[in-house]
Amino acid sequence: MTLIGLDVGGTTMKAALVDGSEVLATESRPTDRTDPVGGILDFAAHLSSRAASLGSPARAAGIALPGIVDEATGTAVHSANLGWRDVPILHLAREHLGIPVAIGHDVRTGGLAEAVLGAGRDAGDFVFMAIGTGIAAALILNGTPYPGTVGWSGEIGHVVVRPNGEDCACGNKGCLETYASAAAISRRYGDSVPAEEVIARAGRNEERAAGVWSDALDTLADGLAATTLLLDPALLVIGGGLAKAGDALLKPLESRLTTRLKFRAPPRMLLTELDDQAAVNGATILARRLLDA
Repeated sequence: MTLIGLDVGGTTMKAALVDGSEVLATESRPTDRTDPVGGILDFAAHLSSRAASLGSPARAAGIALPGIVDEATGTAVHSANLGWRDVPILHLAREHLGIPVAIGHDVRTGGLAEAVLGAGRDAGDFVFMAIGTGIAAALILNGTPYPGTVGWSGEIGHVVVRPNGEDCACGNKGCLETYASAAAISRRYGDSVPAEEVIARAGRNEERAAGVWSDALDTLADGLAATTLLLDPALLVIGGGLAKAGDALLKPLESRLTTRLKFRAPPRMLLTELDDQAAVNGATILARRLLDA
């Protein structure tokens, strides 16, 4: 029973063809910023064709999307990074593929995978925060992502951490995402240097890199402190591309969070166990559940 799991990021789309516990193939391609919906549908169709060529046609697909997602109706409501609004992606994907399709929010889907397979599998309730091209979080309650009333939960990247600060793509100023996402770290450093290299240069005490990285850590700690005080989670799981920084991210972030929580201990903080494949894994879980229902 081959399943398609597809994770759409602001920069890259990642996918896997899975049969039970066996990964038959993995692929990635750049996200088409000029026609993101067409790019998603074309990639999904390619994955379906590849499954057929492997002798195991796909039975169902799960697609994880960024931005605001109404999972109940399968609508891509809004993405500041990709510029779409109210796209009936579930209808389009079903029509394009001819198989059952499940639509999920990328970070909630990643949080689901961490709850089932990863760092949160023994936690029950926890917060999963993905730091990549953008920043978002998922509140996991008893192993299940909480979407909010219409799918707007988890937009921590657009919490204002620096009032009247830098402009954000969402139209506000001083959002967490404008300081601490991988894209923001690269942009704020300049010279087209990727975030991972900025972090490496900060580790070598380069002044400009250290300043950008310190701002990112401070704003992340501000956002997580507010999250902790509001939700009282037992665990924070950090994922997304920036989690590849490992202890260079985790250790200073733990320290900064502790200093911001004056009257309580901080929750445990762990890095993802599923790396940047969390949402791909979650998408295959959503696809499997369609067939199990």
